[in-house]
Amino acid sequence: MLLNAELLLNYQRCSRRAFLDLYGDLSQRDPPSDYLLKLLQDSQSNQRSLLADQEIRQPRYASRDWNAGAQATLALMQQGVERIYQGVLLAETPQGVTLVSNPDLLIKRPGESHFGDWLYEPTEIKLGKRPKLEYQIVTAFHMLVLAQVQGAWSETAWLMLRERGAYAVDLWEMVPRMQAILEECIQVLSRSEAPEVFIARNRCSLCHWFGHCYAIAKTEQHLSLLPGVTPTRYLQLQALHLTTVKAVADMNATQLAPLPGFGSETAYKLVRQARSTLHNRALLIESITNPNFLEDIPTAPVELYFDIEAEPALNLVYLHGVLVIDRPAQTETFYPLLAERPEDEVLVWEQFLDLVWQYPTAPIFHFCPFEVQTVERLAKLYGTPPQRIRPLLTRFVDLHERVTRIVTLPVESYALKPIARWLGFDWRDPSANGAQSIYWYAQWLSTGDRTYLDAILTYNEDDCRATYHAKDWLVNFLQETYQAELA
Repeated sequence: MLLNAELLLNYQRCSRRAFLDLYGDLSQRDPPSDYLLKLLQDSQSNQRSLLADQEIRQPRYASRDWNAGAQATLALMQQGVERIYQGVLLAETPQGVTLVSNPDLLIKRPGESHFGDWLYEPTEIKLGKRPKLEYQIVTAFHMLVLAQVQGAWSETAWLMLRERGAYAVDLWEMVPRMQAILEECIQVLSRSEAPEVFIARNRCSLCHWFGHCYAIAKTEQHLSLLPGVTPTRYLQLQALHLTTVKAVADMNATQLAPLPGFGSETAYKLVRQARSTLHNRALLIESITNPNFLEDIPTAPVELYFDIEAEPALNLVYLHGVLVIDRPAQTETFYPLLAERPEDEVLVWEQFLDLVWQYPTAPIFHFCPFEVQTVERLAKLYGTPPQRIRPLLTRFVDLHERVTRIVTLPVESYALKPIARWLGFDWRDPSANGAQSIYWYAQWLSTGDRTYLDAILTYNEDDCRATYHAKDWLVNFLQETYQAELA
């Protein structure tokens, strides 16, 4: 068995992904999304930028002929080449597993090794801004294999991060942790069956096996599709033989509360979530006893619905989308305030302020805290006077916070799309999402093709309208429930 750094990286994210990468049917993999392709292109551009002024040598060998690559790399190391780009290092484990290391750079340093009075340090180049643990583990893996090849350990291994620059990996801490993970990985990959499906959207969304795994989870009605079921909580539920939505729905929450990772509030939420999902209906979290229950979700003559599109890599907000609902005039008007060039961010920021201050008392509905956080950041960045910002901030209404505090819905996630789709709202482009919007904006900047901008505006308007749809549903649901309780 061959085990390389990519496999080890994917194992840290999901053991099933690593297993499928090694043994799975490649025809069942999802094609890479446009956003993933963009990330790969950005990573390559970042590497070219960092290496542009460095003299590097790259071993020549046929693609994936690791033995030839290792021989060519060894020859360069024996020659004492200063910087070797994407060399190949091989080592054998006691279990007979061949470890394949492809560090982005091997940098020559003074020291003692098989080669003479020099040795090499591994460097990984990453597009990220933070030295994530999984990156440090991979760098330690490169060091482990390198040490066997050159007969010596270097004192340091490096991560080269975007903006942050060089980060020294603490090998004393990371090597033992890496060895433990490597041992677990080898054991899992030596088994005959793939690890169980577990859907965790924050780590599954960019995985090429997501469609395959999701279809299995959906067929099995797997508990990982239930909001609130984390891997740790799932193990606790398994130990109690609670492996179906119905079993959790029938459970007394007080019996789950003492379990590690639960507590009273989490147990109550999870059981209620299972009941909502089992019966496919919305459940009110608490009985309505206050006749002023809708004060927290204002309905006004004019309401604004606000959604931002941003590119984190550029630290850029390129679109402020505002849907103006004027109830007396019976109009719905969408304003796409778009920065066609990155340098126009400040212009659309001012346009946004001018627009929202045309309606000085209108509540501004948004979904999740990102919009408010971004408004505060842009105000600080562009020196907006406090009197123009402070009153504005009091008008924001986070609909996500209201929904999750007031009702339980039969959805797999409390993101806007699952909620709005359960309520019957459809996006004009079903595949559109925030990542796709980032890709479209990058394509607009590189090609000048306005169809990419049109796609962004359509998607953003639909996000604003989905927020409006969810808000109106919530108000109507609460009013109907209140009337039913009075009857």
